[in-house]
Amino acid sequence: MLDDPFKYALLAALAIALVTAAFTDLKSRRIANWLNGAIALGAPLFWIATGMALWPDIAFQIGCALATFAVLSVLFALRAMGGGDVKLLTALALWIQPVIFLKLLIMMALLGGVLTIGFGMWHVARRQKDKLAIPYGVAIALAGLWTIGTFYLPATAAAAAAG
Repeated sequence: MLDDPFKYALLAALAIALVTAAFTDLKSRRIANWLNGAIALGAPLFWIATGMALWPDIAFQIGCALATFAVLSVLFALRAMGGGDVKLLTALALWIQPVIFLKLLIMMALLGGVLTIGFGMWHVARRQKDKLAIPYGVAIALAGLWTIGTFYLPATAAAAAAG
């Protein structure tokens, strides 16, 4: 699937952006708009580099991102998710094929559950139950990195396709 160094460079840039998002979310509980914007703006380069057709491939990518934004906006309005997390997942939906994006969401939910339990125990131990804030960008970033490593790198992608 990925035989061009430019594709690897784009995936490496995405991985660096995801790590940056995770660290900034841990540190300040914010994911910068410029970072989410850079991830979103990198997606069309990835589409071109991977030879995606305008229809149906790119149309499905955009549709998946719009659906992601619509659903997560409701969660944001209910204060169940932060705005940076909504934008980060929407930007990731532009990169990841819809079927694989569903796997990313499942992995994100699992990692987010572990993260929530860990932060919950930490806050209870420190007697700060009322200050519980989960940096969910960490779970999103880790799921994104897992997706890149599992489905977009040649050796692991071949193993995933065979299994």
